[in-house]
Order: sequence, then C-alpha cells, then structure tokens
Amino acid sequence: MTLDKVKEGQRLRILALPGAGIRAQAIRLGIAEGELVTCTNIIPGGPIIIAKNRQEIALGRGLAARITVEPVSTPAAAKSPIRRRAYGLPRS
Repeated sequence: MTLDKVKEGQRLRILALPGAGIRAQAIRLGIAEGELVTCTNIIPGGPIIIAKNRQEIALGRGLAARITVEPVSTPAAAKSPIRRRAYGLPRS
C-alpha cells in the first residue's frame, strides 16, 4: 500500500522510500524507513498530513504515492492512571 491510499487516523509503518531523490526529500522532512506515523488528515486533492511524535508533516500526493507503508494496529489504551496522566488522556 502507498501512503496516498491510507485512511485518516490509520497508524502506519514506513516500509520503503524508493530512489535517492525521494529518500533525501523524506529524510529532510524527518521520515525514514521503519518509522511509525499516523495519518491525521487527508486534504481532498491536496496533501496528506501525517504525525510523527508531536510533529505534523504535510506530504504532497506525488511524494505520498511513492512511499510504501503498512498499517500497524494502534497501541492498547492506557489503563493505568499514571500512563493516562503522562499521555494527557481523560479519566475513564
């Protein structure tokens, strides 16, 4: 699957960045093979917004169509009150 085919909210692992030019462009944006990212927004006809750590990155569709990704299951919900506080999650 390529990055331009993902759905909003999906968590992904970057599998391949083909070509030296695309790899250099992605590395400048802070993206490398093996990174875990989340698709936060898809602008119709525009860029795809991904989040890595606390950074959001807008990728053009042309670049996104060349980046191979695989969906990754989301981590289990934080049940511990300490983890909830650490991640800023609301009380259940």
